[in-house]
Amino acid sequence: MAAARPDAAPSARTGPSGTAPPPGATAALVLGDGTVYWGRGLGATGNGVGEVCFNTAMTGYQEIMTDPSYAGQIITFTFPHVGNIGANPEDIESQIPAARGVILRADITEPSNWRVAQHLDAWLKARNLVGISGIDTRALTRRIRDLGAPTGCLAHDPAGALDIAAMRAEAAAWPGLEGMDLAADVSCRQTYTWQETVWISGQGYGKLKNPTYHVVAVDYGAKRNILRCLASLGCQVTVVPADTGAEEILRRRPDGIFLSNGPGDPAATGAYAVPIVQGLVATGIPMFGICLGHQILARALGARTTKMHLGHHGANHPVKDLATGKVEITSQNHGFAVDPASLPDSVEVSHVSLFDGSNEGLRVKDRPVFSVQYHPEASPGPRDSHYLFERFVDMIRTHKQAG
Repeated sequence: MAAARPDAAPSARTGPSGTAPPPGATAALVLGDGTVYWGRGLGATGNGVGEVCFNTAMTGYQEIMTDPSYAGQIITFTFPHVGNIGANPEDIESQIPAARGVILRADITEPSNWRVAQHLDAWLKARNLVGISGIDTRALTRRIRDLGAPTGCLAHDPAGALDIAAMRAEAAAWPGLEGMDLAADVSCRQTYTWQETVWISGQGYGKLKNPTYHVVAVDYGAKRNILRCLASLGCQVTVVPADTGAEEILRRRPDGIFLSNGPGDPAATGAYAVPIVQGLVATGIPMFGICLGHQILARALGARTTKMHLGHHGANHPVKDLATGKVEITSQNHGFAVDPASLPDSVEVSHVSLFDGSNEGLRVKDRPVFSVQYHPEASPGPRDSHYLFERFVDMIRTHKQAG
């Protein structure tokens, strides 16, 4: 199936009262305010309800759709050519996508890549992920930018039999991400060991054979490439469920503790996670948090988190490391942020966004504990921030030598 020309899309946008589909429409996106976007269905049939966001990355669509941090969200891709490298079993961050649906400008591009194993449309069907194409994603992105991320219902029916009134009611009734503990939905159910290392061209993924350190990773929705980055630096990783107690984690005698990325409201997840993290911080064991792990760590240290207007989703976000003055281009996916003004005196801001000045990292002054809001594992995205994993391992090494 060739990519659709931008002027060939059958989609149209209507207000709350307009429900007549244009010719060829087999899918629709209905927002909570009643706005209807018509288009062509792709992937699975059925519907999905969630927060509609946009992602500006130009590559890595498979990693994006399998990032557990997208639980409860419908992803709008601003890049028009999605599907050109197809799908394969290596470029995934979780086995089952947690996203509620995908929105594209053009039809899925016919794949042309030496690594392709499956057409993206077949991949979406196999994972029960609903999609729509033919949407004016530029207009939708502007709407999200100006008015904030809306709730929406996305439905696909090959016969075009779509109940717009029911979809509108479903979108309006969805409560939104604020107050939701989605980490409980995507976290592992039992503890496991991770030893797979990062992908190398011509070799694929490797395996850690002689680990130097032991890291316990608390899984709030961990991406696989984060675990691979740790394993590639000599860390055998034990992954534990999000609600694992501090005593159980310490019983495993970790050299370092990692707090993973994940979806949902950090305040909701923090109801059980914050006391656990507070107990772990008190031990002085080196700790590193990413994304939701960063937010939960901040709350454990006494800070507040807030819902963002539209969030950060993309692979082109400039962040400044205040310790070195260097600017790194980062991959990001979050809808909540740490309020830097609420950080206690014992904690300092380490990184800031050059897009909007929001907090992108923190460091505890008297302990080997730090975290960042973005995704240094670069899956997808640039590799500017890989040094953070080395910083964590250096802390572990120093702590072990001192002890």
